Amino acid sequence: MGYLALLRAPHVTRLLLGTLLGRLPAGMTALVIALALRESGVPYGRIGLATSVYALAAAVGGPVLGRIVDRTGQPRVLLASAVIAGGGYALLALAPGSPVAAPLGAAVAGLAMPPLEPCLRSLWPDVVEDEQLDTAYAFDSASQQILYVAGPLAVAGIAGLFSPVAALWVAAGLGLAGALVVATAAPARAWRAPAREKSAGLLGPLRSPGLVLLLVGLAGAGWAVGAQNVLFIAYAERHAGGLPGGGGTLLALAALGGLLGALAYGTVNWRQSTATRTWLMALAMAASYLPLVTLPGPYPMAALAFVSGILLAPLLAAAFVLVAELAPTGTVTEAFAWLVTLFATGNSLGYAVSGHLAEGSSLRPVAVCAAGGIALGAAVLFGARRWFRSAPTAPRFEPVGAVEPAEPVEPAEPLTVG
Repeated sequence: MGYLALLRAPHVTRLLLGTLLGRLPAGMTALVIALALRESGVPYGRIGLATSVYALAAAVGGPVLGRIVDRTGQPRVLLASAVIAGGGYALLALAPGSPVAAPLGAAVAGLAMPPLEPCLRSLWPDVVEDEQLDTAYAFDSASQQILYVAGPLAVAGIAGLFSPVAALWVAAGLGLAGALVVATAAPARAWRAPAREKSAGLLGPLRSPGLVLLLVGLAGAGWAVGAQNVLFIAYAERHAGGLPGGGGTLLALAALGGLLGALAYGTVNWRQSTATRTWLMALAMAASYLPLVTLPGPYPMAALAFVSGILLAPLLAAAFVLVAELAPTGTVTEAFAWLVTLFATGNSLGYAVSGHLAEGSSLRPVAVCAAGGIALGAAVLFGARRWFRSAPTAPRFEPVGAVEPAEPVEPAEPLTVG
């Protein structure tokens, strides 16, 4: 099934556009916080604190909101979190120079960031046919690549035309608008997770060893992306004028590679299992990062940037399906939220370590840091491949108001992918 067929399916276009709109602030916030606080004369130390607080709060809040969605449904959580997060952005916009209000606003905005990503991925099995799932997750992954570019560009445009504070207000409005579009859609209103397994306990989806190992492996991919971003920016500074657009061009080429890679992935009728595809994509991504260590001239580096980006989105597309297969019954939204958290945590750590390494005389350690992150993640995924088996379960999703049948019926067959 192709992308046109996917987009013609009921509700798909609305859900995609709504989540893109509502997730755009996630690609804007770190940069817009830095610009708004700096415009108010805040020192870099406090700017770093505010952005770190935002990232940490988002990492904590995502799984918590995901668990609440699994227990109560999507609309109320999406709308309430969007309103609260909007309050955090408003606090930042009204008092960006305050040593108390600014980090507090950043914390609220991060903690209450609407869980649109995990909600959409929980909805896909209800919205599309089984044979369209790979295509849907690939399109979802491709859209992420757009956000990596569109978020900073939106901040730059709004800040240039108006001010960084105006961009904070826009981020608040976009989050609320996106949440409204998704929360009022029929699939979101009808979706309910099946009854949570009693054995899930406090750990929820993290009691699945296979899922934990998958998340750890994907954190390695996040590390690689964070380190790669630092590498490209530092490389462009040391080759000033060697490439039009400098570091921005290298980052855009990597995102373009990911976009095209995801779109190509979604058109293939894969015979391998989802688990096999996941570790194969990770190994291929690790191989694509190795040439970066050579640090060639600007134009060959541009080609390597494009190639290194191709496998990220297909890896995530395969991982999305695998997360749904591995998550214990009744915990799928929280499981997707943990994926976002672990990837973002790896990304932040990759940024931090590579940023320190970039202060040296050579950028080769930074490139090794990026390649090493995905290599380690791929090794974890390959070594854990025997754990990537989902136990047979009842159907994962139930429509609202489902009526118990008068007589026993045959359970639905479990979803098989690949």
